[in-house]
Amino acid sequence: MTLFTSTDDLSQGLQQLSTEDSQRRKPRFSNRKLRHLQGISVRNLVVNLSTPIRRKTIDDDNAPNALQSPAKRLAMHEHESRSSIHQSRSSTDLKRSGQLPSTSAAATTASPFGTTGSENEKEQNRDIQMHRRRNTLPWAGDAPFIRQHRLEDIAGNRMADSWFSLHCAGMDQPVYVSEVVERAMNPNFEYFDLNICGPLVSRLEQVTYKLWAKTGNMTEYILLLRLEVNLRSLQYIGKTLEGFHHPLPTNCIVFHFQDGVYTTLMDIPPIQQLPASISTAAGRFSDDSNLQSTSSYDALMRLANLDDCIQDALLTREKLETQINSILEKNHNAIGTLNRKSQAIEKLSSVKRVTTSARKQLLQSKQHKEEIQRSLEARRDAMARGRASQEKTKSYLSEAQSSMSSSEDLLQKTTEDSMGQIRRICEDLQVIYPIEPIPEKPLAFTICKRALPNSTFEDMDKECIAAALGYTAHLVYLLSFYLSVSLPYPVQPYLSHSFIQDPISAGLPQRTFPLYPVNAHYRFEYGVFLLNKNIEYLMNRMGLRVIDVRHTLPNLKYLLYVLTAGKSELPARQGG
Repeated sequence: MTLFTSTDDLSQGLQQLSTEDSQRRKPRFSNRKLRHLQGISVRNLVVNLSTPIRRKTIDDDNAPNALQSPAKRLAMHEHESRSSIHQSRSSTDLKRSGQLPSTSAAATTASPFGTTGSENEKEQNRDIQMHRRRNTLPWAGDAPFIRQHRLEDIAGNRMADSWFSLHCAGMDQPVYVSEVVERAMNPNFEYFDLNICGPLVSRLEQVTYKLWAKTGNMTEYILLLRLEVNLRSLQYIGKTLEGFHHPLPTNCIVFHFQDGVYTTLMDIPPIQQLPASISTAAGRFSDDSNLQSTSSYDALMRLANLDDCIQDALLTREKLETQINSILEKNHNAIGTLNRKSQAIEKLSSVKRVTTSARKQLLQSKQHKEEIQRSLEARRDAMARGRASQEKTKSYLSEAQSSMSSSEDLLQKTTEDSMGQIRRICEDLQVIYPIEPIPEKPLAFTICKRALPNSTFEDMDKECIAAALGYTAHLVYLLSFYLSVSLPYPVQPYLSHSFIQDPISAGLPQRTFPLYPVNAHYRFEYGVFLLNKNIEYLMNRMGLRVIDVRHTLPNLKYLLYVLTAGKSELPARQGG
């Protein structure tokens, strides 16, 4: 490298230019191979389909429903007083925005560097200026969700599914096929490693890149781009793609290496040239200075001596390798014996380990066998005791069967006698507390000639109702004893001042309720309700069904009628 020792301004200018150029253009690997390639990305993906070109002008007469356009009627109404609106008449052929040829894709296919020069840019800008701006007035009257749906359709049409494949010369099949990236304009493919393909592929520096794409309107993938790439000719754009701030062309292919990212980009401004004044001053100064353009004699001699030392070391290494190989060949049998000995020792230790493990398993098996034998002996003893007990029980079985038959007969007779006594007792209770119907009043009864309504006690004699409820409570109390049924709500029969208790319900401030009218009418009605529930409980125990729980005397009359039913004569009273 030539060193300038002129003015300070010249040195600073050269240093600044070299620093900027090295930061932007300097490649890290000059010898790039496929083994260094880690991944590939695509930026500004565009899939252009060939569409027919219009051969006539686009004017208001050819637009469908132009005279009935809502936007046009609105504009005519606003400008009616000032001026009249005339239909425009185009004088040139207008094309739609999507009908221009894809210059970037064609240029990328033709050149291995993806050239998109300044001339193509100017030509493309001139074509764009000739385009007619798309009219968005029909969108003004649509609903917001319709406009949103149209915008989503426009954005979705620019998205595409894409994948790529890498091919090498002399190979029919691709060396790598990527995954499919769906609906993306800047697809980022997964990283890969081509070292697994072997040195025949990993040492190559020439590769063919094919990009396949498909939009939502297509049914099959199309070959969008074919690129012959020489990895050594790629252009370095930075350590990461995020640090590169220049605009990238359409369908730009980005290659990811270990030292940074590269591309076939050719439209970046060239390396800055030195100003004319600086170049002239540098040339004039270089003519007058004594510069060292090569190494000194001492450095060259040291380099030659170092080369001789390296050659001597290589010869010494070859001699040592030859001597070692000859010694190994002479002692081949001894070395084989040592190897077999070590193998035998290792095999012996393995056999010992297996033997020790087998002995442990054998000991555990013996212990398990002894436990099973003890368990079997205990089971045999238990079975012998069970057989002896079974034989002893069989001897008492005949006696027990005869005793059981006599006990069943006695139980049946006792049940019949008890039912007869209950029948006789209920007959006596009907005589003591007669329940008679009231003429011309359905479901109205009297007990001991005291009328008791069915849970309706308005405009009635309170003393008569209290007496009737006292008789009813006493009758229910006696039936619970004779039928051996415990009442859920205990009754305290004191004739016209009887009480009933509620030990079941929760949250009651008082548990005792009167069976005679009092000032707190709700307590009296609740006591009558509990008395009716006792009658229902007795009927359920006798297998009877209650139609209406409020019918106090009808339900009680029905219960006594069932208990006194029978064809045989009433049994006599038994003393005791």
